[in-house]
Amino acid sequence: MIRDALRRMLNVSRDDSFIIKVRRKRISFFRDLTAPLPKPVRVLDVGGTAPFWEKMGLAGDPDYQVTVLNLSESQSSHSNITVVVGDARDMREYEDSAFDVAFSNSVIEHVGGLDEQRMMAEEVMRVGRRYFVQTPNRRFPFEPHFLFPFFQFFPLALKVFLIRHFSLGWYPKIPDKAEATRAAKSVRLLNRSEIEDLFPGGEIYEEKLFGLTSSFIVRAGW
Repeated sequence: MIRDALRRMLNVSRDDSFIIKVRRKRISFFRDLTAPLPKPVRVLDVGGTAPFWEKMGLAGDPDYQVTVLNLSESQSSHSNITVVVGDARDMREYEDSAFDVAFSNSVIEHVGGLDEQRMMAEEVMRVGRRYFVQTPNRRFPFEPHFLFPFFQFFPLALKVFLIRHFSLGWYPKIPDKAEATRAAKSVRLLNRSEIEDLFPGGEIYEEKLFGLTSSFIVRAGW
């Protein structure tokens, strides 16, 4: 019952869901920050998607020229959104400070272990004159992908067991052990001290849910 309620709250496909409202508030914050910048603002969305910008109301906005970089190939029907295939951990195709803003929403927790996360952080800081990076808080009680209390703190073997025997959050039951292991390893949440280490000098803003810090936004260069 609690899981179903959380799924409704965190369903990015529903325009009336809590998470979409949170993301719109996040984008409003982003727009306020970018308002003084010369237009169009050149944004690199690291690991994002074109539909995200559609839901946030910036698709077709001439004040923003967005390049969406993702491992998966996709298309955009909007003149101000370009979709490219690339790796957040290695963006050598872009020069230093190639974009006005390097933006990322709920991605850095998916790129691998701490070494890979550091690679992404360094690339984000390199290619953007400014950056705006959001990621869930490891210390929030409910893990936001598997929607299981304290799942992020479980040993790998227990995570794999649960994934193989139950449908968790956005993941259907995965009986195959190797696939379940990959799913368990696909998310590494960060705590505040790790974010401070990955983004030295960045200013951290805390987003709240039930009075607790559910995610962080780290930004710099504004």
